[in-house]
Amino acid sequence: MMKFLSFLLLGFAFLLTGCSEDANVIEVEHPEKVTVAFFEALYNEKNIEKAASACSPALARIIRHYRSPQAVARHMFNMSYDKVEIKPDDSGVKVREQFKNKAIITVYFDGYYQENRIKDVKRLSLIQQDNKWFIDKILKDPF
Repeated sequence: MMKFLSFLLLGFAFLLTGCSEDANVIEVEHPEKVTVAFFEALYNEKNIEKAASACSPALARIIRHYRSPQAVARHMFNMSYDKVEIKPDDSGVKVREQFKNKAIITVYFDGYYQENRIKDVKRLSLIQQDNKWFIDKILKDPF
């Protein structure tokens, strides 16, 4: 009975380990959803590894260099939020149909930092590799 219980606990621990690794990876096949998931991981979940998983290898290396989501937010995006709502531009343009393996996504932010409401806009360039979208570049401020 003790061996069975040990085996059961070991199996359960193995399943938990497998699930936790998947929780740190963003795999979505739509560039708008990848972009929103990236910023959700960075600002609301405070998970730098999950955010980096949505990026090209070069950009992921830069993001990991900062070691904290707060540092990435401050240095790369010049935005800090305690909690933020993130929405992609939904102007009705089918980006994926216009550009087969590249997309430029505009994202709107509406959130709070230290009880001050802050709104912002960012644009990102994404590339598609093996039917998966990755953030490749952070574009200049559109305004």
